[in-house]
Amino acid sequence: MNDLLEYERVLYNKGINLIAGVDEVGRGPLCGPVVACACILPENYFLEGLNDSKKVSEKKREKLYEILINDAVSYGLGIVSPRRIDEINILEASKEAMKEAINNLNTKPEHVLIDAVKLDIDIPSTSIIKGDAKSASIAAASIIAKVTRDRMMIELDKKYPEYGYAKHKGYGTKAHIEAVKKYGVNELYRFTFAPISDLINSSEELVVKK
Repeated sequence: MNDLLEYERVLYNKGINLIAGVDEVGRGPLCGPVVACACILPENYFLEGLNDSKKVSEKKREKLYEILINDAVSYGLGIVSPRRIDEINILEASKEAMKEAINNLNTKPEHVLIDAVKLDIDIPSTSIIKGDAKSASIAAASIIAKVTRDRMMIELDKKYPEYGYAKHKGYGTKAHIEAVKKYGVNELYRFTFAPISDLINSSEELVVKK
């Protein structure tokens, strides 16, 4: 865990205590929103098991999520819709979600640690490649964003049970693709993403459900 505080500790030593970690989830799925989180942890915060959300089991993520949202000094979420993703592309949508998450913090950070991308914001920031595995603040944001998005997809599964969103969370599994071919696409899909775009262009029978 000490390694996860390396970037934070440099800032703490400069008298900077309000550090927000920022990360997003949902770049790869064929449907659903991209969700970002900005999270400010208490100084020198330690939580056993905290890591990049992709390296933590779903059951463990749920437990960490509940602890993090209670312990955080502040956290904010940013959610960008499939239509907006189609409009501006997934990279720009991810950045938009991150900025929204930062703006939704109820405490303004003094510094922002961002996973991979660079943001045009009025707060000093550091972009860290694979930051969700190197920074406690980013890892916390990763967990909160992941659980938030997964819960959204589980709720959407109730509206469209035939697609299996609760299981694959919108990612392009074989079963998911087969369901799209059988039932068509709905408003949750990213129409510019292959193979969804290919299916729409190649099949007049693939009804877009609104």
